[in-house]
Amino acid sequence: MNLKKNNPFLFLIIAAAVGLIAHKVISHFIIPSEFEADFIYSTPLLYGIFGGLSLVIIYLLAKVKETLPNSVGYAFLALTTVKMVMAYALLRPIIAVHLPKTPFEKMNLFAVFIYFLAIETILTIRILNNKQ
Repeated sequence: MNLKKNNPFLFLIIAAAVGLIAHKVISHFIIPSEFEADFIYSTPLLYGIFGGLSLVIIYLLAKVKETLPNSVGYAFLALTTVKMVMAYALLRPIIAVHLPKTPFEKMNLFAVFIYFLAIETILTIRILNNKQ
């Protein structure tokens, strides 16, 4: 991988850490603490899951760029679809429970998913624009 100049993995890790801190600060004011304590998936766990998936996706996109540079966009779409299926699998237990905390937990999961999707999109654009 010739991505040393703009290391996407370092960017992803820093963005995840900054996002987690900002998310915890914002959710402190929006989500009641008793709801957050009862979440099926804690916010750091969600950041770990989606951060790990994003690292795998960016790694695979960099490998695709080396072998098939014209297929990076298709690979991004395919990998994002797989990630969406995994996010739905995480969402199913939340949907099954009908408690007052459920809307907050859904919002929490979708916020993390969309945040990492935005990061992956930015990094994919950088990979596509990277001259070999």
